Amino acid sequence: MSRVTDVLNSQHIELPSWAFANSGTRFKVFPQAGVPRDPYEKVADAAQVHKYTGVAPTVALHIPWDKTDDYADLARYAKDQGVALGTINSNVFQDNDYMLGSVTNPDQQIRRKATEHLLECVDIMDQTGSRDLKLWFSDGINYPGQDDIRERQDRLAEALKTVYERLGDHQRMLLEYKLFEPAFYATDVPDWGTAYAHTLALGERAVVCVDTGHHAPGTNIEMIVAVLLRAGKLGAFDFNSRFYADDDLMVGAADPFQLFRILFEVLRGGGLEADTEIAFMLDQCHNIEPKIPGQIRSVMNVQEATAKALLVDRDALAAAQKAGDVLGANAVFMDAYNTDVRPLLADLRADKGLDPDPMAAYQRSGYAEQIVKDRVGGTQAGWGA
Repeated sequence: MSRVTDVLNSQHIELPSWAFANSGTRFKVFPQAGVPRDPYEKVADAAQVHKYTGVAPTVALHIPWDKTDDYADLARYAKDQGVALGTINSNVFQDNDYMLGSVTNPDQQIRRKATEHLLECVDIMDQTGSRDLKLWFSDGINYPGQDDIRERQDRLAEALKTVYERLGDHQRMLLEYKLFEPAFYATDVPDWGTAYAHTLALGERAVVCVDTGHHAPGTNIEMIVAVLLRAGKLGAFDFNSRFYADDDLMVGAADPFQLFRILFEVLRGGGLEADTEIAFMLDQCHNIEPKIPGQIRSVMNVQEATAKALLVDRDALAAAQKAGDVLGANAVFMDAYNTDVRPLLADLRADKGLDPDPMAAYQRSGYAEQIVKDRVGGTQAGWGA
């Protein structure tokens, strides 16, 4: 049990700044009172999640959604709030110039514009002290013949190489993939294999980011995780859920058993060791639920799935596997999954001086009511502005 508690006590889950802003579907953004009006207020809200869970000490930024005149000052502010700035996310999908793609656009000038933005993000990393640059491209084509598929891969490789060579020795590139959206015929980075191929060509500081919502229904995500871990190319997770498409639901909401299976493979591959370089991040937009409680619940869901993965009797599992005991091996797995780990996590929080129930503690704090009073007027920060 000491091994279980040691891992849980050292667990870190990064929060996305955009989770605290207004968001919605393609058809409607549903505004909520008290949402942040600037990156500082986003950081303040994220600090509330860490205050009550104890395992969310960093906040990812999205540029230009979180653009500010002084990133060093924002980093100092975050430190004062008890958190730190984390991954820098680029945005090459909300400019009219990118209708036919950003770094894969057939227009060289537009490709240069997109690449310069990615380089700007590395400059920001230098100011914030961030280790990771996360890249997601909406680039793709809607119709056969619209553009040359192979040439687009060449353009992508060229841009990635330029940015990779700009990284500092301590910095990494995380390449995220997505099956579709908004490219309906051919997305330029549609799957883990494409992302893996590009990062392999770049070097050891280029790794793959697995977004749990970015796969076709029925995809065995834990097998992808196992393969990337084995190859040393799993760099990060974006945790979320989806039923049919998109990826904005709270992690563990659609299939908590899948989350457990994924985290068991992470454990099996050494990804929960103290010296792991894998970044565990949330990537969610809370369209109808309150923002801060949505993030607290998501963090707790990851904690619970991790605890269950740690409870798998790996010796008994290995013995059953070696003996070809199909049902016995499955029973070992299911015994861990069916264990109620909430009392264990409550005790761990109490040992750290935290309230055993983070959600109830936040709701009692009065913070939600206070930000509704304080944040009146102005434009909320983020993509839903």
